[in-house]
Amino acid sequence: MSQLFNRQTNVYSRLSILAVIAFLLTLGGIVGLLNLSGYNTGQNDYIEQPVQFSHAHHVGGMGIDCRYCHTSVEESSFANIPPTKTCMNCHSQIWTGAPVLEPVRASFRENKPLHWTRVHDLPDFVYFNHSIHVKQGVGCATCHGPVDKMPLVYQQAPLTMSWCLDCHRNPAKYIRPRDQVFNMAWERPSNDPDFGARLVREHKIGSVEQLTSCSTCHR
Repeated sequence: MSQLFNRQTNVYSRLSILAVIAFLLTLGGIVGLLNLSGYNTGQNDYIEQPVQFSHAHHVGGMGIDCRYCHTSVEESSFANIPPTKTCMNCHSQIWTGAPVLEPVRASFRENKPLHWTRVHDLPDFVYFNHSIHVKQGVGCATCHGPVDKMPLVYQQAPLTMSWCLDCHRNPAKYIRPRDQVFNMAWERPSNDPDFGARLVREHKIGSVEQLTSCSTCHR
């Protein structure tokens, strides 16, 4: 019986299978990179707001403490957005005619809240409690970045699950004394290798097994 296929057919079939596998792996890699990129996470994107509030001016320049505006951050699961009255505590006396602040004045006159757009917006299936993190010594800058140097706030961290787990698996690397949580200029001492581990014990932070349990963040 004569041979139906050329001997090279086996070579071509193997090469085609390898080409398909290589294509699928490349496609998977591209999808994975896009999923972790700022295009998907919103990292480093500036968000348009009704008033372009400058944290660099108010926090870095004026030295206003985070808690002056975000009053609930130590007791609540969320860090509140300040009401217009908080802005007007100062701006009823300074920059009273600045055009850029007209939306603030209008909000106060008409008793209508400004509609700010969230910058750090976690999915609904993720449970995050600000007060717990503050209590355990996680600084504002650890998650939000150097907001005291941001003219416009942007999301510095990717806020992905792997990013959160990096801290939950090794909290000693990230936590600080509780009285330094709101200090944007605080730096970890470089000459004390046991510093983080000591804070973990002092703050009574749970075990890695507890911190990385699915139910800790997904409830």
